[in-house]
Amino acid sequence: MLLHEFRPGRLLVGVTALTLAAVYAGDATGSWTTPWYVVVPVLCVGLGTAGLATWVAYRIRRRSARSRSSDSTDAPASSSGSQAIR
Repeated sequence: MLLHEFRPGRLLVGVTALTLAAVYAGDATGSWTTPWYVVVPVLCVGLGTAGLATWVAYRIRRRSARSRSSDSTDAPASSSGSQAIR
C-alpha cells in the first residue's frame, strides 16, 4: 500500500529542476559552456509536460473514481424537490 498517491507532474517538475541544475553545474565547473538562454526552452517544455501529465492523471483518477462509484446518475432520491425527512 502506498503512503500517498503518485503525482507525475511533480516528478516531472523535479526532473526538470535537476536537469537545469546539472546543466548549470557543468557550466560552473567548466566542463562545458551553456548559453544563458538555454533555461527558457528547457523550463517551458518541462513545465508544459508536467502540466499535461497532471491533467492526464487527474482525468484518469476522476474516471476511475466515477466507475467505482456505487451511485447511479439516474434519478435523485426524492424527485418532489423537497428535502424534508417525513
